[in-house]
Amino acid sequence: MALVIAGERSGVGKTTVTLTLLASLCRRGAVVQSFKVGPDYIDPMFHTYVTGRACRNLDPVLTSAAYVRQCFTHHQESEYALVEGVMGLFDGVKGTGEDNLLSTDFASTAHIARLLDLPVVLVLDCSRLSGSVAAIAHGYCSFDPRIEIAGLVLNRVGSDRHLSLLKDSLKPLHLPILGVLRRQDNITIPDRHLGLIPTAELPELDAVITHLADLGDNCFDWETLLPLLKTGDWGDKVEVFPNAQYPMPVKIAVARDRAFNFYYQDNLDILENLGAELVFWSPLADELPQGVQGMYFGGGFPEVFAQQLATNTHARDSVKQAIFAGMPTIAECGGLMYLCEQIVDFEGKSWPMVGILPTSAMMDKKLTLGYRRAVALQDSLLVNAGTNIYGHEFHRSHLISNPDQPLFTTYRYDVAENLGCEGWGLPINIHASYIHLHWGDSVEIPRQFISQCREIFCVGLNA
Repeated sequence: MALVIAGERSGVGKTTVTLTLLASLCRRGAVVQSFKVGPDYIDPMFHTYVTGRACRNLDPVLTSAAYVRQCFTHHQESEYALVEGVMGLFDGVKGTGEDNLLSTDFASTAHIARLLDLPVVLVLDCSRLSGSVAAIAHGYCSFDPRIEIAGLVLNRVGSDRHLSLLKDSLKPLHLPILGVLRRQDNITIPDRHLGLIPTAELPELDAVITHLADLGDNCFDWETLLPLLKTGDWGDKVEVFPNAQYPMPVKIAVARDRAFNFYYQDNLDILENLGAELVFWSPLADELPQGVQGMYFGGGFPEVFAQQLATNTHARDSVKQAIFAGMPTIAECGGLMYLCEQIVDFEGKSWPMVGILPTSAMMDKKLTLGYRRAVALQDSLLVNAGTNIYGHEFHRSHLISNPDQPLFTTYRYDVAENLGCEGWGLPINIHASYIHLHWGDSVEIPRQFISQCREIFCVGLNA
């Protein structure tokens, strides 16, 4: 089996509870595979940091319900498994559910729990509750009889008296209390404009994880939890990644540092299984590696490190030269910003970037967030005209000018509202867009990318 950690709403402490469980399990020497519901990149970084194993995203919008099951089953070689939910338990989007009827909780934590037939531990923020906690718990337990609530974790409990009031209120429900976390003012993970600050930027993270492990050793009912967390017999291991054998691998430069670190591990695995050799490098500190045949720039925080990116002129020049020479290049969100002429940060300062895209990325307070259906308007590096793809946007920047020949027309995932056109698919082999893609159920996209890269045998840019 495995266990889903869900919240009654966003901000109740799901990530804190999840990390506390993971830290305590790993301290015991356990091997734990974690999963994250939804498109998020940053929470999985923390999971991976604690467990030493790549966290996997479970998102039926970006992939499919079938892929979610396959991915989960494929990664069951560990002793324990834990799934962190997203938002509130039933918060999802409009879509077709398991019964082929329109539902409003598609891609929610509840949807994933049903797909995988997993019990749920519900995290409740008790900081402003006493007797009312029972009404909330009862509502969540009775709302969907297909969901098995295995127990509760009471978070942000203020005192012994507060805990006594909560327990007295919950007693008639006969729901196990599997954990009690007191208010922890001394355990904080800082955040900024797109959520938590990534692990690579937190020098004190080890101390935080140690503190969470100490907390987890004492605040959970481990006798009840361990059997729920223990992985069971899921049958034969399901292969979800395609395999391709080539005599010579295609070398792809993947930008990975503090500025660019938003990658789905599945995407990287798929590239390798299709015959790519991934060469990781830092646009903050390095030059483009020699002998590569393609480039992949994920999202991240180039706006935070814009000055350092601008200072590394060797990297910017080598990337620009490679693109002009025809090197196939994928640039998502932060990667797109890096390929612009400049980034204008939150303080209004302009920093020169690669300069391939004839526009500037300007930071602002408006958050662009949500799933997208994108229809390709032209043939490009990755997709043919008319192709529908599904992705996710999450950024606080905008481009000051749009392309004359945009790559996509975009729509909100669950409504027909046209969001306009965005992205570049230039004749010089660039796919640049704010939309993040997960290739798990769209293997033809990375296969097309590698095919284009394979046609470049020797770039000779850095010789």
